[in-house]
Amino acid sequence: MKIKLGAAAAVCCGMLGAAIAIAPSGPILENDQVKVMRALEKPHVKGKFHEHKQNRVMIYLQPGTQRFEYQDGRQPEVFEWKEGEVQWSPASGMHAPEVTSDNPFNIIEVELKTNGGGKPVVSERDPVKVDPKHYKVEFENAQVRVLRAKIEPHGVALLHEHALNRLTVFLTDQEFRVTDSHGKVDIVKHKAGEAVWGTPIVHTEENLSDQPFEVVAVELKN
Repeated sequence: MKIKLGAAAAVCCGMLGAAIAIAPSGPILENDQVKVMRALEKPHVKGKFHEHKQNRVMIYLQPGTQRFEYQDGRQPEVFEWKEGEVQWSPASGMHAPEVTSDNPFNIIEVELKTNGGGKPVVSERDPVKVDPKHYKVEFENAQVRVLRAKIEPHGVALLHEHALNRLTVFLTDQEFRVTDSHGKVDIVKHKAGEAVWGTPIVHTEENLSDQPFEVVAVELKN
């Protein structure tokens, strides 16, 4: 497996509270754009050789260390994952992973079904433009733009637009008051470790919790 380690992509979240609970492997959702899986990586169990034919975005919910062996003669590699880390994983040849640390961890794997059209984000209400205090670009390429949002206890994200379809992965629990551009108000709750599909929307968000909030959004440039 090829993991593209970039300085921005390898930044630890830094705001996570209680650890996200470990969960079994299994499908989360699938549509015409993505296939999303939760992988449970168990310690000291060597995986079988396999390959990934599609590019993926990987979100590591807990920390851990993995060693990868390759069938093409490359030297094994060791990767140290941080809690909340996000990585770009291009399609790769045959490889076999093994967790060399002592605890299991989960990965949310977002497999991209289309090549992407490199669709630019041109909205004047793009959250990175209007609310850089809370929204940052983790990394970007022709297929995806990955955002990380951090909102302090009782903080408010300014009116902004999510112009692309997106897969949102919650790194902390969420309890938000969300107000859309028409004034409709919803109380939205999610648990840390959940992943949900979202479509374009204009809204403001208020963190109703006494705890900081953190989330990763994988925007699809189709």
